[in-house]
Amino acid sequence: MRHGGQILVEALRLNGVTRVFSVPGESFLAALDGLHDSGIANVVCRHEGGAAMMAEAQGKLTGRPGVAFVTRGPGATNASAGVHVARQDCTPMILFVGQIARADADRDAFQEVDYRAMFAPLAKWVAQIDRTDRIAEYVARAFHVAMSGRPGPVILALPEDMLSGHADCPDLAPARAPRAVVDADALAGLSDALARAERPLVVAGGPLWSQGAADDLARFAQAWDLPVAVPFRRQDRMDNTHAHYVGDLGIGMNPELGRALQQADVILSLGARLGDTLTGGFALMDPTRPHARVMMVHPDPDQLGRLWQADPGLVADPRAVVAALAAQPAPTARPWADWRAGLRDSYLAWQQPRPTPGALRLEQVIASLAEILPPDAIVTNGAGNYASFLHRYYRWQRFGTQLAPTSGTMGYGLPAAIAASLAHPDRLTVCLAGDGCLQMTVNELSTAAQYGATPIVIVANNGRYGTIRMHQERHYPGRVSGTDLFNPDFAALARAYGGHGEVVTRDADFAPAFERARLSGRLAVIELRLDPEALTPGATLTQIRDEAQRKGRCDQRTAPESSPRGTA
Repeated sequence: MRHGGQILVEALRLNGVTRVFSVPGESFLAALDGLHDSGIANVVCRHEGGAAMMAEAQGKLTGRPGVAFVTRGPGATNASAGVHVARQDCTPMILFVGQIARADADRDAFQEVDYRAMFAPLAKWVAQIDRTDRIAEYVARAFHVAMSGRPGPVILALPEDMLSGHADCPDLAPARAPRAVVDADALAGLSDALARAERPLVVAGGPLWSQGAADDLARFAQAWDLPVAVPFRRQDRMDNTHAHYVGDLGIGMNPELGRALQQADVILSLGARLGDTLTGGFALMDPTRPHARVMMVHPDPDQLGRLWQADPGLVADPRAVVAALAAQPAPTARPWADWRAGLRDSYLAWQQPRPTPGALRLEQVIASLAEILPPDAIVTNGAGNYASFLHRYYRWQRFGTQLAPTSGTMGYGLPAAIAASLAHPDRLTVCLAGDGCLQMTVNELSTAAQYGATPIVIVANNGRYGTIRMHQERHYPGRVSGTDLFNPDFAALARAYGGHGEVVTRDADFAPAFERARLSGRLAVIELRLDPEALTPGATLTQIRDEAQRKGRCDQRTAPESSPRGTA
């Protein structure tokens, strides 16, 4: 006889879980007891949102579900931010949520929440385990659902009396994600369509990827002389220094690459869903008026035909398909050679830093990182204009080195960097965060210090929510409201946690500061004091405001006269 917490933890151990992330609560004390001598590390976080984001990052890194435990009510609502990241980023994840005792259900008991209703739009599956002897069954299914088809998050609610109850039940074998076999005829259809193209474009993205797939993609692109783009924040799907990599499609994309998407006559999507961020809000590709033949490879059959009528569509693991494509003979005639070369030239031109104001410039910081960091360094970020500098000027070379939320979630970078540092203590982990972004989860510096995580956190401090200020200046120029920030001394905060902290104010001082942070061997924070005028890689705050005011004056001059007062 074992109590439910022991049954649950053994199910996790059999599924290969070596680390979980949690904020403790009285609702799952039996699970905490089960973890006590299990050999599974329990990383106790400072906020449930941070715990969920760390679990999501673990899922990205491993391809198997990251696991988090949170308590009922406010614990679950706090964790929902990380669940949303997992849903939009297609990351396998399992969130265990404490629940009230079964006898008190539907009595509006203390912290009672209907998790099926709450998480239904965010998770692939939400369930409550009401019998102790069925815990292993539910956990096995949770792992299967989280990894099958389009991966994503699963929520399991744990009534506290169920979890503390005892049962004599067998353990179940670990889940293995099924993968569809690559259909030979469909593969031939892909090859034939590409061979007949004049302006082909390969888009490689999605959650199911590996370094082997990145290598296969490079060989395929090289043999066929094909241009390869990636979706928003999926730059590590192919070596960015490869001659056939042409950039990322998404927020802040190279306009020339956006035009190429409009001009392509055959588009091969390997795992990407070709959604709104990739298509510029469907302005570059309209699902109702497709301008190109769209071929899609995706493990979820529901994605084929959801937006685009795939011709053909393969329900398959994109890793297997790209391996098969790399083995296909390349056509002798490749009329798109100039098209590919032009896109690569455009990418290289887009990479040339455009100077921004101030003695310390973010584009130079990113250029320094590109030179300093080894190819296997893991780089994380959250959301904000600062990230557009990273995506534009940094070059990823290996898979598994980018942790960034395609959902655009602020505060993600630090929890992700902590998870990465704990998973790969032998590799350098760097988090780039804005001052507003970091303060969403800055309390997790305490978690990093407690468990020996050593990310180097680079804070882009411009004293404001930069992205919102950008939009504000475009729509309501000069009317600043709700976007200024009061910031702490971030470097001193790092030192308060026993870490290394520095402030940098000049370009020449960044590289030496980074080297000192690296040599410290501790959690480190480098605060960049940036010129507030430096709002985006392409325009200053004043330029954005002046352009909006000029456009407003032009709109007023060209607006039709209003009807005289009193007329019908």
